[in-house]
Amino acid sequence: MASKKLAHKSAVVVVFLALLTLTPTISHASYAIYVGKNLTDDGSVLIGGSGDEVSSHWLEVVPADRFPAGTTIKVGVDETANMPGKYIQIPQALRTFRYLTMNYSDYEGFPPPITNGGLNENNVAGRDVWSPSRPELIAMTPNPQTGPSYSDLSRIAMERARSAREAVEIVGKLIDEYGYSTYGGNSHMFADENEGWVLINFAGGKGLWIAQRLGPDEIRVSYPGDIGNIPLNFQEDPNYMGSQNFIEFAVEQGWFDPDAGEPFNVTAVYGEDFAQYPRDELEQELRQSAPISLRQMLDAVRDPRLSKDTTGYGQVAHLRAGVRPENRTLWVAATGSITTPFVPYRIGVQSIPMEFGKHRYLTKGEATRFVTPDWQIQEATEFAGRSFKRLMYFTCDHPEKFLPEVTEALTAFEDQLIADTVSVEQTSNALFDSGHEELALKYLTEYSDKAASSALALGNALLGSIEARTRLLFGLRSPETNELSRLDYDNGIVKCE
Repeated sequence: MASKKLAHKSAVVVVFLALLTLTPTISHASYAIYVGKNLTDDGSVLIGGSGDEVSSHWLEVVPADRFPAGTTIKVGVDETANMPGKYIQIPQALRTFRYLTMNYSDYEGFPPPITNGGLNENNVAGRDVWSPSRPELIAMTPNPQTGPSYSDLSRIAMERARSAREAVEIVGKLIDEYGYSTYGGNSHMFADENEGWVLINFAGGKGLWIAQRLGPDEIRVSYPGDIGNIPLNFQEDPNYMGSQNFIEFAVEQGWFDPDAGEPFNVTAVYGEDFAQYPRDELEQELRQSAPISLRQMLDAVRDPRLSKDTTGYGQVAHLRAGVRPENRTLWVAATGSITTPFVPYRIGVQSIPMEFGKHRYLTKGEATRFVTPDWQIQEATEFAGRSFKRLMYFTCDHPEKFLPEVTEALTAFEDQLIADTVSVEQTSNALFDSGHEELALKYLTEYSDKAASSALALGNALLGSIEARTRLLFGLRSPETNELSRLDYDNGIVKCE
């Protein structure tokens, strides 16, 4: 009954809120959602969300690799970042794991490609979410700063972690040893089939970080990343990890008095103490509708309170125990899932369809260069991100007319893919178990290729229909100004009505 109520409520919310906005009010509005395994309908852990970035996005499958001893990687930000830094070299792991990730090309001063996480072969998923530090910490940040950035940490965690807990240990150790290059405060959410973790790394150049475990009975929406009260002896509690100076530094600064009898609230002491709508509301809605299905999680990530024009993509990791590594699955929407279908990609896929790979549209620096002969065939293909953006803009122009039918079509399409899950995995398992590994990997790749192609065909069909009806029913309105784009959100909401 609860899930039916949520489905009905979500349908109403989709139509109503789409009339209000497809753009957030503040920058760095990435988000993440975690649902523990005791609150899902199949005993899986679900983690989803998106990052809000302007530039081009593309899906990549990064193979496992091995590196000679002494290999290093470049990390950090450069002097053009909002909080300037300089690159350093740190050791690369001798072995890295296979993972799926959505890359993007531009965040000021951060070298591309940039990532917010993804899913690796060990069933470890990661999301990256803004989490602003208090102004005094921002003012303390060295110029230039050094150490890995949020993107570096996200990528390294995908490359090296065998569990969510180990992802936190890896990130924490890197910050302890090399520092952290910040844009003003950030958080990570990691999860595996058993548990999740939220880790916040703070501005200031003091190596401050804290992490909290998310158990099987918890739901957490990071919007922004947040950790509340922690024990003063958190180092002795297996549900927490953090830098050695985490409590001590706050006491030294006069931001916390251990003798006052008040709890140590992480966000109140070190962060900006506010919750972005609809964080609390969405958590409550999800709790009321438990047990949560994959279908409901896709709907939550698609919620128009979260999925907007600024949303670079949509992502849901379905983390199940007892699943062959090659079948571990990341559902990905090529751009904002408000008008883009999710497609399942399994770790075993050997390639990504060209239409969902890197293209020049909104890719940093491409407006000043000519395409190379080698890249011409890639660029000749349709770019899914651009096509679904067009669908978003047409739908957004008259959402009361078009959004309900788009949502209905995307949901029906995804429901077919969800229904395919058992047969797809039974087929691939049979091929693996009979010694036909190459055929199994080819099958998984071709299945995702076909699903992605069908998703793009659906998007184009919806786009053609809605464009034609917009011209006939409403006409194409002309922009009222010459202002094509903005560098910010104008401290307000861009109406979609």
